[in-house]
Amino acid sequence: MPFFYRISPLTLAILFSFPAAADNIEVIEVRGENHKHSEDIGAVDRLLREQGVDFSSAGGVSALPVMRGLMGDRIKVLIDGTDITASCANQMNPPLSYVSANQVQTAQVVAGVAPVSMGGDNIAGVIRLNTIAPEFTDSSQLSWRSGGISAEYRSNSDAQVYAADARIANDWLSFSYSGSFEDAKSYEDGNGERVLDTLYRAENHAITAAVKDDEQQLAVKLTYQAIPFQGYPNQYMDMTNNESFGATAIYQTAMGNSDFSAQIHWQHVQHQMGFFTDEKPGMMPMDTEADDYSYQLRWEIPLASDHQLRVGHEFFDYRLEDWWPAVNGSAMMGPNDYINISDGKRQRITGYLESERAWSSQWLTSTGIRVERVQTNAGEVQPYNRMPGMMGMPNLDAAAADDFNNANRKQSDILIDVSLLTTYAFNDQHTLSIGMARKNRAPNLYERYSWGRSPMATTMIGWYGDGNGYVGRIDLEPETAHTFSLSYRFLAENGLWDIELAPYYTRVSDYIDAEVIGEINRSNEPAGERNVLQFTNVDANLYGFDAYANARVMESGRFGDWFMQGKLSLTEGERHRSNEALYQIKPITASFSLLQQWQNFENTLSYEWVGEKDDVDTRRLENTTASYGLVNLSSRWRGDNISVGLSVLNLFDKYYEEPLGGVSIAEFKANNAAGFRQLAGAGRSVNLAVSYVF
Repeated sequence: MPFFYRISPLTLAILFSFPAAADNIEVIEVRGENHKHSEDIGAVDRLLREQGVDFSSAGGVSALPVMRGLMGDRIKVLIDGTDITASCANQMNPPLSYVSANQVQTAQVVAGVAPVSMGGDNIAGVIRLNTIAPEFTDSSQLSWRSGGISAEYRSNSDAQVYAADARIANDWLSFSYSGSFEDAKSYEDGNGERVLDTLYRAENHAITAAVKDDEQQLAVKLTYQAIPFQGYPNQYMDMTNNESFGATAIYQTAMGNSDFSAQIHWQHVQHQMGFFTDEKPGMMPMDTEADDYSYQLRWEIPLASDHQLRVGHEFFDYRLEDWWPAVNGSAMMGPNDYINISDGKRQRITGYLESERAWSSQWLTSTGIRVERVQTNAGEVQPYNRMPGMMGMPNLDAAAADDFNNANRKQSDILIDVSLLTTYAFNDQHTLSIGMARKNRAPNLYERYSWGRSPMATTMIGWYGDGNGYVGRIDLEPETAHTFSLSYRFLAENGLWDIELAPYYTRVSDYIDAEVIGEINRSNEPAGERNVLQFTNVDANLYGFDAYANARVMESGRFGDWFMQGKLSLTEGERHRSNEALYQIKPITASFSLLQQWQNFENTLSYEWVGEKDDVDTRRLENTTASYGLVNLSSRWRGDNISVGLSVLNLFDKYYEEPLGGVSIAEFKANNAAGFRQLAGAGRSVNLAVSYVF
């Protein structure tokens, strides 16, 4: 049996962490097995890091995913196939923050060239998490199916995580519950210094009910999330409340020789920003209220035993209200509420057609086209006041509000996505996958409709963690990415080792970047200088490669089975022609892991090296970071019903700065003479996790 079919699901998840073509369909099930363990608890970004996704630092449960140099909503994140929009000027509540790791049943990561059926309105790739997986029995008697409880403690940040799940079912009815609670204080860096404003608390709950007969199935999931506080060290504001309710219904049936599915989704969120800790004091509130509505229809039609046709129609409707309540007694922030976005709308209507065909046992292709119409609009706005600014200066926000209200704010874009993916297995050892795609993303509401011009107003906008201020542009064009990716895998004839190489290139027309339109300084120190930037369209190039190697080192009844894994990743991102660096491009990274499976134990020793970051975005005043290496140890014992894990992260308590961390605004506010220093990573942490399945 080939080596890669015999190792753990976690190992397979890492091995296939950069799907480039349709041959990754089989990987979905393997990853699902990895995520069904009730011991996976806490923030879901830890699961996705294992699959090759990077993250731009934010709050403890709200980091923004990064794939091949592209961040945030350039990546389509789907929870049970549905869109959830980040309803915040700083994207403090991105889609991944609404699900906990113990709720995830399957996960799929497709970077760059994703089939059009997986989702549109993205240029970087797709992350799909499935939490709805009803289980039924063969008996008509409703009975206990399974359940589990888990707990974890992390010494650095004194974090506590608790999770539980339960399932009951019979042959036609299924009920399940899953939920988690997480609480953490601010962590310490490798020098033993507290990293200010990194504390948080969050809980997620989901109840799913499903019914079925021989031909059809209906599942309904209800969700609730509450985050009473979450610190954001690289933003001027913190989250002081995020509460959401959601409902998803999925219907599946057979229609003749085809399969049909339909789903509807609604989510409401109430989001508040402000200040809650003396680690970053302040007094300004910001409120947001938003709703996501959507439906999706999908047909899977077998044209032949080796030819599948997928046809789909989708509609997404997003509504947003964003206002900043007046502050009593403040001459600057009153007497009126500041209306940031009023009656914001973003609607997408789309249809797609996709063909997947196995031309032979060696050759598979997937081709598709998706057409979308995206419409956005927003109502009139108002500043806090129309009084003259300080020292007789003009009121920048009053003038900007007038310009915005007099502008034509309704925008409409047509997006056309095309994908071509092919895989050819020359023999059992050599496999080549090629992907080509044209992908599009329309601007979000904050990129188009953020209108304020004062230093305070502009620094409330932006999800980049750079301390700069941002202004929207109504007439932004959609981003259009043309991507070419290649993946070559070689598996040794004896099945004991394999390597994979995956270069890629993406040319983005109308990439949404930023141009400097002013300067600000929120201190009396020269080191406090930042820029005011306005979103603009430019052309950009992103390219790089991923390389993986895996080997079975030894099989021993006495010492267990030993494996080695290695990974090397390089990404470059620059403006076209000028070759100026794009923001938050991760430097070259390499990792090595030694794994042992012995009896009921799984032990891992890993080393991660991150190179020096010296190509930085000068417009955003991005910091350089030094190279560093981290050593991690972990061990897990699994019994019939209980699992115990012990890990030590950053074993040697190394101090390092996060290359994608942005700047520490919390530290700047505490001592602005030091300027905007890069956010420091976490020092050593001893973690203990226990789970019990019953």
